[in-house]
Amino acid sequence: MAATPQGKVSKSLRYLFVLALAHLCAAAPQARQTPAPQQPPAQRTGRSYDTAPPTRRAAPPAPQSPSPVVFTDVTAQVGINFKHAASHTSQKYLPETMGAGVALFDFDGDGRLDIFFTNGALLSNPMPKGAAPDKRDPRFWNRLYHQKPDGTFEDVTERAGLQGSGYSMGAAAADFDGDGRADIYVAAYGGEGRLYRNRGDGTFEDVTQKLKAAVPGWGTSAGWLDYDRDGRLDLYVTRYMDWDFERGSLYCGSPQVRAYCHPDNFKGAAPVLLHQKADGTFEDVSARAGVADPEGKGLGVAFADFDGDGWTDIFQANDNARQFLFRNKGDGTFEEMGLLAGVGFDENGKAFAGMGVDAADYDNDGRVDVLVTALSNETYPLFRNNGDMSFSYATGTTGLGPITIPYSGWGARFADFDADGLRDIFVAQGHVLDTIEQTTGFLLYKQPPLLLRNTGRTFVNVSESAGLKTPLAARGAAFGDIDNDGDTDVVLAQTDGPALVLRNSGAKNHWLGLTLVGTGMNRQGLGARVVVTDSAGARQVFDVTGAGSYLSTNDTRLLVGLGSKTGVRTVEVRWPGGKVQTLNSPAVDSYLTVQEK
Repeated sequence: MAATPQGKVSKSLRYLFVLALAHLCAAAPQARQTPAPQQPPAQRTGRSYDTAPPTRRAAPPAPQSPSPVVFTDVTAQVGINFKHAASHTSQKYLPETMGAGVALFDFDGDGRLDIFFTNGALLSNPMPKGAAPDKRDPRFWNRLYHQKPDGTFEDVTERAGLQGSGYSMGAAAADFDGDGRADIYVAAYGGEGRLYRNRGDGTFEDVTQKLKAAVPGWGTSAGWLDYDRDGRLDLYVTRYMDWDFERGSLYCGSPQVRAYCHPDNFKGAAPVLLHQKADGTFEDVSARAGVADPEGKGLGVAFADFDGDGWTDIFQANDNARQFLFRNKGDGTFEEMGLLAGVGFDENGKAFAGMGVDAADYDNDGRVDVLVTALSNETYPLFRNNGDMSFSYATGTTGLGPITIPYSGWGARFADFDADGLRDIFVAQGHVLDTIEQTTGFLLYKQPPLLLRNTGRTFVNVSESAGLKTPLAARGAAFGDIDNDGDTDVVLAQTDGPALVLRNSGAKNHWLGLTLVGTGMNRQGLGARVVVTDSAGARQVFDVTGAGSYLSTNDTRLLVGLGSKTGVRTVEVRWPGGKVQTLNSPAVDSYLTVQEK
């Protein structure tokens, strides 16, 4: 949106103020700094990944409220037996604690969601110089589970050819070539990531080299978007750090307890934007497009049209570094304006451990907001969109502060789990340090998932009454309607632990499901803006995307909660190419397929 001259002045003043505050905070002692350990013999020492200084104690859990929905663990019932293998070593290599990812997508076009999990790889203890993670053992394979008509799943990994390579991290699923079949990109440390094309016969072809889609370094989350609106999907890959096993052998922690190293010990790594050309191959346009910021320590990514101009913007969650907000200028380039927009740091101008991220209009004002998950003692930053490409820090005013301060969050999602017309928040949780209970008496390594119900003004914790009581070392989380009953289910991936499938019991409310089918190569309509107006005139705004969360891909179908309202006046779709299509009075409590015309 265009700013008035007064608005430009105020935004400039805000920029200078936040910049000065950030410099002051950077010069001050960091709250997360722990006393330097004594140096063990023949070892370099570094800062440990510890979020709790000795003088501070995490607040007790906030009071909880009753939940209108209940999640049931149906993992065994539906036949999912995946267990992530982290390959822990005494060296405390960082990849061991940063996986695992999950993707929900319908790879065979039968109308039922399938599940893909990323897995670790065998690590030597220590890793020889120049050695790579070894994925040959089946316990380290990535796994694809096909959903059968009876709702159970079968492991089809070997037939599909998706065992993978490297220490796998994120998974990004979409139909990138427009043939009507969902493909998948798998980010990794080692192996340069892999792009797999769906052949349509239950098998996938590795086309990474053929299509020039290799991304070197430590790839984490990834997502598909059409940033230049040429009708072809492009690929954005976040990269964590400039890291290798030699540098990663740095000793961190205390002389008694070795711990995973803090990201401050390593240099950042720029994200990679691969533009799909007319011949189907990809070219790295990161520098030309203005996203190649080397200060990034990217773990999560979300796509949305934050300023409503019809062009998809990018939010990247960075670990203990400035968060990135890349505004799409509409000419093939982006401008990074996280600091200016008020989302680069927390309300005190300090960096935080940005891990998972999601973007959605949680307050139904027509503007897309952002949630970022962080570590214990930091709280989860919630940024409310002001409508002028600036954001307000809403963690305190919405009640998230006292609820989230004891927790460490990874995968996250804004979704209307009870279909009342307001989007709630679900967070997969677990501390990054498996040694945290040895160094503090108040933080836990395994933590239960968090469900925050949106009351219209604030969020309230309903986790326990929703059945979310089991402590987990959760990382990736994917969200979608697995059983096609009109509510959002959850699949959680744990690091070095079994996956979970959580079925939503559903609330007694009306809903509308929307499946977009675009023309050309963007068959899923990624980047479309959908506005649903219900029978009472209330509006809800959605951007179509599979990105968000952490290392994961969500169901791209939209679920619109209607509460007690029995009808919808209009569904307005602004397609990525600019066409606007309106449907009147669709039937509710069912899925509607919207074909681009």
